[in-house]
Amino acid sequence: MTQANPTDLATDADQWLFSYGTLRQPEVQLANFGRLLEGRDDVLEGYALSMIEITDPEVIAISGSNRHPLVHRTGRPYDRVEGVVFRVSAAEIAAADAYETSDYVRVTLTLASGLEASVYVNRPAD
Repeated sequence: MTQANPTDLATDADQWLFSYGTLRQPEVQLANFGRLLEGRDDVLEGYALSMIEITDPEVIAISGSNRHPLVHRTGRPYDRVEGVVFRVSAAEIAAADAYETSDYVRVTLTLASGLEASVYVNRPAD
C-alpha cells in the first residue's frame, strides 16, 4: 500500500468521512492514512448495525479482527448508528476505498448534524 505524505493529506482535507467501525481504530488510521484522524461524534439515522465476517487477510491483519460492523438502511427514524465524522482528503478517501472489502460500498449521506459525509454501507445484492 502506497501512502502519500501525511502532512499533505491533512492540509488537503476537504471532505467528510463517517466511521462507525474499524476506521476509528488508531492502527487502522495509521496503516491507511499515515496519520491519526481528528473527528467528532455524529449519528447516522435510519440505518442499523450488524456484524459480518471479513476474509481479506490484509484487512484482518490491520484491524485485528475478522468481524467488522456493517450498516444497512432501514428507513426507520428510530434506527441510529453512532460514530465519528472525520475531515479527510480525496487521497484518504481513496485509501479508505482500497481498505474496505467488497462487502461495502461508499455512498454520500446526510448525518444527524447536517453534514454530508462519505459512509460505507452494505453492498446491495446483485
